[in-house]
Amino acid sequence: MREFLLTIALAATLTHLITPFIKDLAMKAGAYMHLRNRDTHTKVTPRWGGIGMWLAMAITFLIVSHLPLVAKSFGREATGIFLAGTFIMILGALDDLYDLDSITKFAGQAVAGGILLLHGVQILWLPINGIYILPPSIGQVLTIVFVMVVINAINFVDGLDGLATGIVAICAAAFFGFSYLLAVVNGLNRAGAPSLITAIIIGVCIGFLPHNYHPARIFMGDSGAMFLGLLLSSAAITLTGQIDVNAITQERSSSALLPLLLPFTILAIPLLDLVLAVIRRVRAGRSPFAADKEHLHHKLLSMGNSHRRTSAILYSWTAMFAFPTVVAAFAPLWIALGFGLLIFAFSFLLVKKSLGSLNERTK
Repeated sequence: MREFLLTIALAATLTHLITPFIKDLAMKAGAYMHLRNRDTHTKVTPRWGGIGMWLAMAITFLIVSHLPLVAKSFGREATGIFLAGTFIMILGALDDLYDLDSITKFAGQAVAGGILLLHGVQILWLPINGIYILPPSIGQVLTIVFVMVVINAINFVDGLDGLATGIVAICAAAFFGFSYLLAVVNGLNRAGAPSLITAIIIGVCIGFLPHNYHPARIFMGDSGAMFLGLLLSSAAITLTGQIDVNAITQERSSSALLPLLLPFTILAIPLLDLVLAVIRRVRAGRSPFAADKEHLHHKLLSMGNSHRRTSAILYSWTAMFAFPTVVAAFAPLWIALGFGLLIFAFSFLLVKKSLGSLNERTK
């Protein structure tokens, strides 16, 4: 665990130190966000935060590859994730600069998924009547679709200062806890690629958040949102590929299912926002990817919440779905429910306070 904590601290420190230089570079290159009607920021803000994240990840990889335990994580899968992450970051950086069309971005996301497949990162099974081993072609299609869905879910929720950064950090922390504890409980290698990748995600988000929290001095942009989405999705897929499902006993059947279910649980808020946005826009006869001001964070802001309280509410909702699921895999259900209720109570207090503010404004 100490080596993973060191990995998180190193990634956070590097991201925090590198980001100011990327901020200046983005402004000089013209990679900045102009003011639009749907935006919540009030001044021109540079993007390209993802470039700083990628640089921090690359340097962290070089350093921690010499640690005795974490070094065992580096292999074919980790290489594929790094290469796919590099590709998607470059695609996102170009989009931040030139505003690429949706078809080009979708094609690029599919290519990134293909890079993962070439390096063995693939969905291998589904929990259908026990464990159903997928035909390779079906698994490959599901892998690419899953990667693209997660990438776009993170991209959709990136509409408020620090919102996506904090949500991804919470998601990664939950998945890191699950992958690490699963390694301990079921005897899998603790230094697996999922633990390494999620530790990197936690670190870069922690390091980037001070620059991105309201009022943001830099945005992660598509270079960051797509990069983080790819890392998170590939970490989830990699864990499913590392489990010998035949070796998991009936008593641990929940642990066998959760690697597949957990990503959807921890990403409940981004996925919900994505689904609601698509339904809303299709019903209105618009493109599913036409921007609007009706996302969850816009709704909370319209209730009178500040930027920071809105982010805190959505952070708490994310944690409410994510952490109890992890606890349920390794502890009695009542403990997981109790943990979830505590987070719900905190979230309820935040929402109640916002409703009180709304009532005062309407009097």
